[in-house]
Amino acid sequence: MGETISDRQVVAVLRPFVRACGPMLDALRESDPFGLQARAAEDLAEVESGLKAKLIHGVTSVKVPGTAAWARMTGYDRSSWWMNRVGRFTALLTSIPGLGGALADRLPVQDALGAASQGLLLCAIAGEYGVTDVGTRVRLIAWVLFERAIDPDLAAGKHAEHDEAAEADEAAKLTEELRESEKKHGKATVKAAGRTLWRLGRGLLGITGELEKRPRGNLFHRALGMLPVVGAAGDYLGERSGLRVVWKRAHGWLTEHAPPATAPR
Repeated sequence: MGETISDRQVVAVLRPFVRACGPMLDALRESDPFGLQARAAEDLAEVESGLKAKLIHGVTSVKVPGTAAWARMTGYDRSSWWMNRVGRFTALLTSIPGLGGALADRLPVQDALGAASQGLLLCAIAGEYGVTDVGTRVRLIAWVLFERAIDPDLAAGKHAEHDEAAEADEAAKLTEELRESEKKHGKATVKAAGRTLWRLGRGLLGITGELEKRPRGNLFHRALGMLPVVGAAGDYLGERSGLRVVWKRAHGWLTEHAPPATAPR
């Protein structure tokens, strides 16, 4: 039996993780990453009616971050979008180790990637509830994934051992792939996002014992995941099932802790 992991150890790992999740998620949420609004505004200035205007309206009605349709969605619906649309992508990445069947399942890779995916999405939906500070997001992840009630001051880094500079440096290392992609391509590519997820997962290995507690699939999903090749399908279904539990727990926790003016109804 391994040593007990303290709340302070959990916080030390989660704070740089949360800080690393911020840049990628905030760029998607607060900017116009697909350029849809900007192009629509330019084209609508040229035409007042007709087929072209209808087509542009159709484009801007697509519900993705940065569009007018996204701005009109409720916070609850935007949070559901993160869990369902983006969750499919992260669940797929997490299930790749399942190609190795039982061997992969005996390694911490699956849990590390799965916890990173779930933590990333928790940070995303926290923003839709108006929760932007690192400490509260740390408490959210710890409670939803590990069923830990972390002291608010500890989660906020208000203790003698907290090293702000080291934490910022660790967060920067976790997002190195994203920065390089933005410099080279002007945006974060899917490849860079995938590699960053792997980095985020590795960053959680310091609390491997806790990662096993995260929500995941049932016995059927786990049994299927033990088989070579088809294990990836079992792991994918298990991750999707786990995300539904994560979303339910997160909604309850955030409804109680989010700022009243921004909590989704």
